[in-house]
Amino acid sequence: MPRSERSPLLLAGLLAAAGVAHLAVPRQFDAVVPRTLPGKPRTWTYASGAAELALAAGVALPRTRKPAALAAAAFFVGVFPANVKMAVDWRNRPAPQKALAFGRLPLQIPLVLWARGIAKNTEGRA
Repeated sequence: MPRSERSPLLLAGLLAAAGVAHLAVPRQFDAVVPRTLPGKPRTWTYASGAAELALAAGVALPRTRKPAALAAAAFFVGVFPANVKMAVDWRNRPAPQKALAFGRLPLQIPLVLWARGIAKNTEGRA
């Protein structure tokens, strides 16, 4: 399978794994939900996990790949505040945890670009 055909499936797998993690181990994600959001953090954690699973399915299927990839790019931008909150909250933790929290911040850029690239490469396909 050519690399360009694997890329959407890899992104779908990443989204699916994240979605399952949000639903299976929600407590760790609850802690990074910005408190400015209305409602309970658990609701946002479950909604995020469900969204990731839906995006994974959409990106995996050629017929829905383009709009799902664009939605995934928007999703990655939308969850950035949670990553910022995690970095701020973890700034005094041991070095490995702090590195993980701060390392996630610049990773959002390649995720957004990856999803947008998939959408762009899906042009003209059914």
